[in-house]
Amino acid sequence: MNHLFLKNIPMFSELKDDILEKIIALMQKRTYRKNNVILMEEDAGDTLFFLNKGSVKITRLSDDGREVILSILGDGDFFGEMSIFDGESRSANVIALEDTEVFILKRGDFLDLLEKHPKIAINLLQELARRLRKSDQQIEGLSLSDAENRIAMSIIRLAEDLGVIKMGQVVIENLPYQQDIANMAGTSRETVSRMLNLLQRKGLIQKKGRKLIITNYEDFQKQFG
Repeated sequence: MNHLFLKNIPMFSELKDDILEKIIALMQKRTYRKNNVILMEEDAGDTLFFLNKGSVKITRLSDDGREVILSILGDGDFFGEMSIFDGESRSANVIALEDTEVFILKRGDFLDLLEKHPKIAINLLQELARRLRKSDQQIEGLSLSDAENRIAMSIIRLAEDLGVIKMGQVVIENLPYQQDIANMAGTSRETVSRMLNLLQRKGLIQKKGRKLIITNYEDFQKQFG
């Protein structure tokens, strides 16, 4: 297996090639088809997952049985870290949004790496702090904003997680389905459809099939961020 994809993962990006080769030798590759369940909430967990290709949604069920999307992850992201550290069961469901390839690392191997290479631990803590800060912003946004603003804020989250920025525009090649965006924003699919059409009429976005382009990302953030 090629170790170069590890350079796209922040916690490993500063390690030398010989160390990355040793890490990739500890990993196993797994593939999942679109809509396959990768992890189930309450399952026992002793593996850490690294996304090489594709994207996944992190979800939980609300008290009334609705799916709530906590996050969407793409290439270079990781998940399953909470069970690695506390040894408890999984805290959420993980479902493939498209055909997805991951590499997995066993808990014991990962903890050994943290002891041998403290820089991995430092980078991991920085990433976890970033995620916590983003979760705090998400909670605040969901509680204070109306439905249309929550949808726009969810689009900003998708741009950060899945988008590619170039010349001030952000392109999201595989936009999640409208129901998934609704589950992120805590609203209905119909409201998402109406908001996307409104944003297009205003010239703030362009939508071509599953591709979404934010025409001026800085202005979009100022208006809704």
